[in-house]
Amino acid sequence: MITEEYNFTQIEQQIQKYWDDYQVFKVAENLSQEKFYCLSMFPYPSGNLHMGHVRNYTIGDTIARYQRMLGKNVLQPMGWDAFGLPAENAAIEKGVQPAEWTYKNINYMRKQFKRLGFAYDWKRELATCDPKYYHWEQWLFTKMFAKGLAYKKNAMVNWDPVDKTVLANEQVIDGRGWRSGALVERREIPQWFLKITNYADELLADLEQLPEWPEQVKTMQKNWIGRSEGVLIKFAVKGRNDVLDVFTTRVDTLLGCTYLAIAPEHPLVQVILKNSTNAKKINEFVNQCKQVQVAEEKIATQEKIGMATGLEVIHPLTGKTLPIWIANFVLLEYGTGAVMSVPAHDTRDHQFAKKYQLPIQPVIKPKDNSDWNYAEQAFIDYGVLINSGEFNDLTSEQALETIGKALTKQAKGLVKTHYRLRDWGISRQRYWGAPIPIINCPVCGPVAVPERDLPVVLPEDIEINPNNGSPLKADASFYRTNCPNCREPATRETDTFDTFMESSWYYARFACVNQNKEMLDDRAKYWTPVDFYIGGVEHAILHLLYARFIHKVMRDEGLLNDDEPFLRLLTQGMVLKNGAKMSKSKKNTVDPKALINKYGADTVRLFIMFAAPPEQSLEWSDTGVDGCFRFLKRLWQCAHEQQTVIQAINITNKKSTEIAENWDQASAQLKNLRRQVHVILKQARYDYERHQFNTVVSGCMKLTNLITKEFPELKPSQVTEENNLRQSWLTETMGILLRLLAPIAPHITHFLWRELEYSDHILQAKWPKVNAEALKTETVEMAVQINGKLRGTIISAVDSDEKSIQTLITADAKFKK
Repeated sequence: MITEEYNFTQIEQQIQKYWDDYQVFKVAENLSQEKFYCLSMFPYPSGNLHMGHVRNYTIGDTIARYQRMLGKNVLQPMGWDAFGLPAENAAIEKGVQPAEWTYKNINYMRKQFKRLGFAYDWKRELATCDPKYYHWEQWLFTKMFAKGLAYKKNAMVNWDPVDKTVLANEQVIDGRGWRSGALVERREIPQWFLKITNYADELLADLEQLPEWPEQVKTMQKNWIGRSEGVLIKFAVKGRNDVLDVFTTRVDTLLGCTYLAIAPEHPLVQVILKNSTNAKKINEFVNQCKQVQVAEEKIATQEKIGMATGLEVIHPLTGKTLPIWIANFVLLEYGTGAVMSVPAHDTRDHQFAKKYQLPIQPVIKPKDNSDWNYAEQAFIDYGVLINSGEFNDLTSEQALETIGKALTKQAKGLVKTHYRLRDWGISRQRYWGAPIPIINCPVCGPVAVPERDLPVVLPEDIEINPNNGSPLKADASFYRTNCPNCREPATRETDTFDTFMESSWYYARFACVNQNKEMLDDRAKYWTPVDFYIGGVEHAILHLLYARFIHKVMRDEGLLNDDEPFLRLLTQGMVLKNGAKMSKSKKNTVDPKALINKYGADTVRLFIMFAAPPEQSLEWSDTGVDGCFRFLKRLWQCAHEQQTVIQAINITNKKSTEIAENWDQASAQLKNLRRQVHVILKQARYDYERHQFNTVVSGCMKLTNLITKEFPELKPSQVTEENNLRQSWLTETMGILLRLLAPIAPHITHFLWRELEYSDHILQAKWPKVNAEALKTETVEMAVQINGKLRGTIISAVDSDEKSIQTLITADAKFKK
């Protein structure tokens, strides 16, 4: 029974218990039914949901519930991205084990998710810190190792000397470790890598298979992969057998090169230090460069500093000698670690040359022959070659090909395709991560852990000392072992996987989470690719790129069939308050738990979907939340008042949502009301497909207004054809309204649907069909102006002539005066 009071707490708890008791969201493979895999990026179990979480997962849940109403077999799972440094920090601060802290948070956040009514198949829940999960990640790594896709080499890293760990670029803030505050050093240490570069061409080309990804995201991925055509030029070092390789996309400017710049970590620097009389100063400069910003965007804005090495190279075309400088803006891991500097035609090179009074040699002039002051500003566009000997008067476009051929002919260069993308460094010198399944043998070298010995389980009861680096290095029971090949004493790898490894394949494991004998089975082939993926744009590059890469590796292992993991991508906007992103530091957060307690989960969900389209930022509004709550109360009151009529119609109609009536007999007014309902229904389907959920909510509000404000008063005691049709219209309209709103506000709609006797529960209801006949209009609403002032409206037949319209107006009491 629908009581007068809208008791959201009682209703939501009752409905959620029903969902749990009957496992209504549990789903299995069904080849006879179209599948739909809806996935939101899984969260880190920090312990508390914030409004960004609520928005992300409400969007995903709304899409999943809508697709289910379309008759599809819908999978929507949830899990936990459970490894990572925050758990180690918590262990240090709170004196608890990372595993204990993590699982406690998972249990708490699961309750929060359920309180919001998300339609997850909880039987598929996974946590990436579970050995049953990372077992298969380790297994895949051993397969990649066997194929040469995984390898170890020395690499420059950001080293925190206090925390004794490698830091990602984003963890270096103003040259210091984000946690310790220590000056970060650039240090060369052994690191494990995955050969993502082997898939660079495919990763780039297959973006064309993703028409339903945002163009912004695809552009970011293209730029990160960074495919470019250019020339690899060989500069011989004067007086030595060394050659410096330099890649450039602007070989047309080669004759304007006045110096070469190399990275502080370039191998040639070590040669210079051994042979230079100025070694002490050079070494001091190199050490200074080790403690500067390393993120590319920081390098672009930091002060450019350098030091002459005393060595020179020979220009490959002119034979002139050019000085070699060490510069802080050159990174060893990008390109060859050496750049050809052309101050007249590169802004950065120009700034550096002016600072150190190096020559600026123009070799390109504007195509329109306009004057250019090269001493003041670099000319960076394509133009016409000057001061370039035999290549003079060629356009830049012509010179790119001509000079490239000349260098190739003289064996001093090679036309080449270059990628900005570098192999993926997966080593982390941290404890709370999946162990890399390698045994380091002094005889055999690195050996993959045999399949029979997987998983290599991370010890969960361990002492963490922030001053000693990874505790795995101090745990002899973990790292001491024997080589599986020669049986001699050996040590386990103590580095752990980058947590991007876990998030790169979790979507596939959801499909067969209880599979214990292999990584994936045929259920993964049924469910993948993910039909709809939802998450923040901050993951547009690395997470999505790594997931695409690992997907292709799994495909090549025969585990999956498709080329891409995610067919459609939605990147939702941020949640703002007072114009700023919600954050604890700004003290502008809103607690979802407090909101749910005050208004109910449906109100919170409704506001999230009504306040802004998903891709746009959402500005928080307390009055907006209150307005959504008032709307749900109005809907509830409407159902309460009309329940007797609607129940009677539905019972008579045997709970069929298709009401067979002779609508031709309805009055013009009722036909017009029904037409408005089906216009809103038609628009709602369109809006759901394009994710304009705010306009869906607006449509639901209009339907409620039609029932409560414009619907002619029912007279149950008066049995007439028109009155019967009015009751049928009311029942049809409420049934459409509840189904339109159900994906967004699932609790109240579930309850009202059942109590109004439409069927047992709305989750089995199909999306309502638009009635083409109802959309036909025999009348038109016309505004009436008298002496230039709007006096009201009339409803006239669409084919009325001017005289009959005038008759209608003059016969209406409100116009007579």
